[in-house]
Amino acid sequence: MNYSDYATKTWRHLALDNAAHDYSALVHYATLAASSHNTQPWIFKLETNRIRILPDLSRRCPAVDPDDHHLYASLGCASENLLLAAEAAGLAGDCAYDDSTSGVQIDFEETTPFRSPLFEAIPKRQCSRVEYDGSRLSAEQLQQLERAGQGEGVSIMLVTDDDQKEQIAQFVAEGNTAQFGDAAWARELKSWVRFNGREAVRKGDGLYGPVMGNPAVPRWLGLLAMHFGFSAKKQNQKDFRHIRSSSAIAILVSDIDDKPHWIEAGRCYERLALQAAALDLRTAFINQPVEVTPLRAKFARFLGIGNRRPDLVVRIGRGAETPRSLRRPVEQVID
Repeated sequence: MNYSDYATKTWRHLALDNAAHDYSALVHYATLAASSHNTQPWIFKLETNRIRILPDLSRRCPAVDPDDHHLYASLGCASENLLLAAEAAGLAGDCAYDDSTSGVQIDFEETTPFRSPLFEAIPKRQCSRVEYDGSRLSAEQLQQLERAGQGEGVSIMLVTDDDQKEQIAQFVAEGNTAQFGDAAWARELKSWVRFNGREAVRKGDGLYGPVMGNPAVPRWLGLLAMHFGFSAKKQNQKDFRHIRSSSAIAILVSDIDDKPHWIEAGRCYERLALQAAALDLRTAFINQPVEVTPLRAKFARFLGIGNRRPDLVVRIGRGAETPRSLRRPVEQVID
């Protein structure tokens, strides 16, 4: 299958007529959630009236995510998609952190099927790493985004002021400088880049080059281009343009720095991104200020959030759709 056909097959709605009994369709929707570097660090265990989402630690990214924060946030993203799909299939899901597995346990009861706007937006959501048009969002749109991004022990800050966006861009640049100077970070990133469609289809995961605005090329040529043309200076120039073109910056903040709150932050992000997609808005992560540990503390002081943890940073705006990242087949993620 070529890349275009694979992407079309992946990013689509499925029939949910039998999903209350065959959970594989629910898992399909869960796998369309966001994950760091598109690592898809999840394993699904299907039981009677229950699905468990467990961390796949073989897909860790220790350089960019040394405490596995993003990995557990990714479990939260998948959980939110799964809950929305279950609701559309007539199942009310009760979602809880399971300390015994460090995963998520979702128990189901039958209910009236309801296809929410967020559920309908699941195949539309993507990380659009392009410039936006800089247009302002209405007060109603900002309120909808803010409501979507709130959770239990997780709050959202929406920044629309140009001066504050510029300050956040400075933190992103400082994060780029630190990460580009880390050889382990560079090696890890390269290992998750899929430079062409054939490679992307074969792996079914990772960061597809054209998604990030790069041409599809053989892997050897892509690695060569990254070696000579990949730098903090160039990335900073791109990120400043991207941030200045954004309508808003969202920062998700946890009250407590632990796995249950990281998962909850992932759920909040996924709702935020789905709400943006439902409003025909684009989103993209700019997580550098929260990925570099010393910088994260400095960023928290800038935000004035005390001892709370800034989890995820997302830019929002109006822009073009980009090529879709791929997902592994559902049967590969079900244990």
